[in-house]
Amino acid sequence: MDFSLNEDQEMFRGYVRKYLVDAGQTRVARDYIKGKTDSLREIQAGLAELGCTAINISEKYGGLGLTSLDLVPVLEEMGRAILPGVYLETMGLAVPLLEKYGTEELKEKYLPEIASGRRSITLAWLEPSKNYALGEVECNAADIGDSYVINGVKGLVPDGDQADTFLLLIRTNERVTKEDGLSFILVDQTPDLEIKIQKSIDGTRHLCQINFDNVKVSKQQVLGSVDKGWEILHEGLLYLNGAITSYIVGGMDKVVEMATEYAKIREQFGQPIGRFQAIKHRIVDMKTELESARSLSYYANWGLEGQDQDREAAIYSARAYATDAYIRIAGHNIQIHGGIGVTEELDCQLFLKRARYFENYLGSISYYNEQTALALGW
Repeated sequence: MDFSLNEDQEMFRGYVRKYLVDAGQTRVARDYIKGKTDSLREIQAGLAELGCTAINISEKYGGLGLTSLDLVPVLEEMGRAILPGVYLETMGLAVPLLEKYGTEELKEKYLPEIASGRRSITLAWLEPSKNYALGEVECNAADIGDSYVINGVKGLVPDGDQADTFLLLIRTNERVTKEDGLSFILVDQTPDLEIKIQKSIDGTRHLCQINFDNVKVSKQQVLGSVDKGWEILHEGLLYLNGAITSYIVGGMDKVVEMATEYAKIREQFGQPIGRFQAIKHRIVDMKTELESARSLSYYANWGLEGQDQDREAAIYSARAYATDAYIRIAGHNIQIHGGIGVTEELDCQLFLKRARYFENYLGSISYYNEQTALALGW
């Protein structure tokens, strides 16, 4: 079977690539590291005009009515540019969950604004000194009639200072099992929320700590069934990890391109280093890992919308392999460049930091290997 992208998808990729190249590719990421967010907002507005924020949203709500597979070329191009922001979390997680579990009121409130580029949503899951285990969630919501009052702290929230809304995983019932007592609530950002930027290995992503102190939210903001947040989270992680693999493949593609181009122009002993067998073999290995990750990513995203038996195994294996390979080839790229590869003047270090960021985002490589084994019934 052919899992490659069709002509329309490749054509749209061309439009997105040209737009990001004209915008300076990693220049936006470098500005973001320095605290300059104006260029990012301009890029986001331009991508919205291209239709990137409407791809997998139903036509009823102002979208294009396409699938998650149509996000792949856009995400790959963003990965090549290491574009900051929460496009991943918005389009790869929030939109599919709103489409599948949201009430009509929630869909009408959020989806048109997302499609037009006027709203972004990020995931608030982890808590300080805690891990991704569901039993670690202590941020709670007290039932007061037609509303919830939220108290607790969320940490390492991706670009929490830039997002307009938080998809908050919260404990709504402590009298049932740890998994069943969780719910998802959409909380809009307000000036009353205390948001603090935390340190991160990847300066192109602002990780934030958010304090919820008696924050009152309507029960209409609950996504899906109360106390059944685990089921929604499980489904959402499939979509989000599929999107992440596409983003990673885009970054890997750019890394291989950088290494190849440098090997052609860097001379040693009177000839380009690309003529040396050791460098040739290294670049071939990098290219092989890139194409393997791309194939896994395409297959995973192709099966995402269906209910194929190997759906989970395909997504988890793609995420594990692509994450591991990204770290490896980003390191090889720096070695090929030599000492200059770790300097801030070159982009090599930006890709290695982004690769390391993904290493433990939403779970480790070992965790996803275990999930793959479980999905296969091993």
